[in-house]
Amino acid sequence: MTQARISHRVGSITESATLAVDAKAKALKAAGRSVIGFGAGEPDFPTPEHIVEAASLACRDPRWHRYSPAAGLPALREAIATKTARDSGLLIEPDQVLVTNGGKHAIYNAFATLLDPGDEVLLPSPYWTTYPEAIRLAGGVPVPVESDAVGGYRVSVEQLDRALTPRTKALVFVSPSNPTGAVYSPDAVAAIGNWAVERGIWVLTDEIYEHLVYGDAEARSMPVMVPELADRCIVVNGVAKTYAMTGWRVGWMIGPRDVVRAATNLQSHCTSNVANVPQVAAVAAVSGSLEPVFRMREAFDRRRQTMVSMLNAISGISCPMPEGAFYAFPSVGGVLGRSIRGRTPATSTELAELILDEVEVAVVPGEAFGAQASLRLSYALADDDLVDGVSRMAELIAEAK
Repeated sequence: MTQARISHRVGSITESATLAVDAKAKALKAAGRSVIGFGAGEPDFPTPEHIVEAASLACRDPRWHRYSPAAGLPALREAIATKTARDSGLLIEPDQVLVTNGGKHAIYNAFATLLDPGDEVLLPSPYWTTYPEAIRLAGGVPVPVESDAVGGYRVSVEQLDRALTPRTKALVFVSPSNPTGAVYSPDAVAAIGNWAVERGIWVLTDEIYEHLVYGDAEARSMPVMVPELADRCIVVNGVAKTYAMTGWRVGWMIGPRDVVRAATNLQSHCTSNVANVPQVAAVAAVSGSLEPVFRMREAFDRRRQTMVSMLNAISGISCPMPEGAFYAFPSVGGVLGRSIRGRTPATSTELAELILDEVEVAVVPGEAFGAQASLRLSYALADDDLVDGVSRMAELIAEAK
């Protein structure tokens, strides 16, 4: 009998659509093409100088040339506990923190630690592309709970209750949201947290965009709103979005001590410690001023208003105003099925391919996030590029017949 070369577990996962779009856009740019990329979810600002300087000094310190504790540098775990209390009001101890190789690693560790084969995880849709794959890799079953633009891309307690089964182990909760930019009200956060307590299920809450909210929107931490949930809640966060450090690869998970110990054991065999120099840089980041974050947020706020206004001016496109993160998630249902330059896109994937081929603008199709007839566009890019890119899309779609 011929055996498969690749395990079914790994062979069944899909490539990250956001990274694939970003890689294609960068390859075209390297070939001299004037591509504008709305795909990657990363700030276009440099990492603040005091963080870079901390890393530079660490490179020359022999202490950081050796292995360090698998759970993270004690100074960083302490700093994360202090930062968490400062920013969200969640009071934790350093031994409740596991430092990971970015937020994705924290999510993988959390699901690998919590789930047994067949356990179900409620996953509000649209969702970030990594969540369902990390659930499946742990043997779990993602159960999408659909939301729509009419409801502000937020799910209700009633929807969650309808999706609940005896196999439900956990809920993924994200506010502000990638890909939609939706932010749940404090009352909604509390209602969902209380529902999880009553049903006895775990919550994995991803707070990576906690500081990127606009207008009157507020990002509230669920275990702060519902303290009774703390013993069945894992909080995921990191330095990537807040401090423009996507390439430094430092994230963390916060949770009950038994879960963090178990996840640390897993990490000790998987990767061991996160690289020391980025950890030292992360200490400087989370311990320092949030002023650079506020300057970024001001730019993102300006860009989101420009992008949404321009998208809503395109015939066949409707885009709600995002309240957080740095993504717009327009509906393109009015464009699909119409002929554009001899092609008739039937899905958002086909429309995204057409836009890239014809006007060299890279966007991510909604199918990657469990949504149909939508696109995700990041507004974390220069103002002039943003205007140019959406203008190219508008001119192309104006040709639709």
